[in-house]
Amino acid sequence: MSGRAQMMWDEAVTGYDFGRGHPMDPVRLKLTRRLVAALGLDRELTVAGASAAGDSTLRLVHRQDYIEAVKSASEDPASADPAYGLGTEDDPAFAGMHEVSALIAGLSVGAAEAVWRGDALHAVNFAGGLHHAMPGAASGFCVYNDAALAIARLLELGAERVAYVDVDVHHGDGVQAAFWDDPRVLTVSLHEHPRTLFPQTGWPEETGGPGAEGSAVNVALPAGTGDAGWLRAFHSVLPELLEEFRPQVLVTQHGADTHFEDPLAHLAVSLDAQHAVQAACHGMAHAYAEGRWIALGGGGYEVVDVVPRSWAHLVAVAAGRPVPPESEVPEGWRQEVYALTRQPGPRRMTDGRWPVTFREWGDGYDPADRLDQAILATRKAVYPLRGLMP
Repeated sequence: MSGRAQMMWDEAVTGYDFGRGHPMDPVRLKLTRRLVAALGLDRELTVAGASAAGDSTLRLVHRQDYIEAVKSASEDPASADPAYGLGTEDDPAFAGMHEVSALIAGLSVGAAEAVWRGDALHAVNFAGGLHHAMPGAASGFCVYNDAALAIARLLELGAERVAYVDVDVHHGDGVQAAFWDDPRVLTVSLHEHPRTLFPQTGWPEETGGPGAEGSAVNVALPAGTGDAGWLRAFHSVLPELLEEFRPQVLVTQHGADTHFEDPLAHLAVSLDAQHAVQAACHGMAHAYAEGRWIALGGGGYEVVDVVPRSWAHLVAVAAGRPVPPESEVPEGWRQEVYALTRQPGPRRMTDGRWPVTFREWGDGYDPADRLDQAILATRKAVYPLRGLMP
């Protein structure tokens, strides 16, 4: 198996553009790609393209009538049908929407194929992670669910156990829905509590459908959770589940919207904690999945200061050449930031909180602490279903 990592990229993904003023600004993809290059990471991995997903691939997750509705809205945005989640405030229709959404899906499917076939050990598509799209509807800025499609393609190729770990601030509802009844896929989502954030799902009691009990795992974090709590929750649930499940491939979604500067949510996580979780996912892929790791982007709406640095760290971790947090951001990239956004770019690859520390679950917990209550609720709901002690 090749030890080289792949980064999936096609400049056309920057056409995934819901229009002026929409939070999902494609400049975040352009700036991330340019920061990856400025850091010299292109030399550490293979930059690969892929074909747009065709209808037969999209149908692994999506209904044909929905695909036709996306194509129709793509040709004539004024005809978008809100019954399919299209032409809404969250998901405005735009010309070419089907083509660019299918391209992003194709890049994630291509990542899955490369890792499964051994062409790469790790593959990253930071343009992907569009985890809210449902089989028959767009939702939450997501048209086609590339994460679910990558997993479905792995199953089609013969994978028997795939683990999906989602650390976006929002619940990974579309991926959970796609595999709700499938015990071959373990979906784990660590997100802000549904009481305070879209899509109002991801309660600990959501544990999987008939025949797949315990295959959905949800950690619903109190608003305001910061670095130490976020890392504590991640490490209090993931290792035991992955050790029991023994996935053949680990697929992870790294929405950067957990950050304390993100305008759409209420967690208080730093870039440094995001970097720590990326490194932990890399380590877990090697510990539990023979190193096979597919890493995706996701949300993230502080598009200058946060997203490019977070996902450049992700690419670097996958490439096997982590960027030291104290590193200065290349000046040439900061000039590009100013040229594109008229904002000053960040100066270092850290928020100044590295190394991030947290308390292990095994050291004891406080039943009166809201974070520990959230972790315990998940463990009690899921662990017995998987033969584990809560």
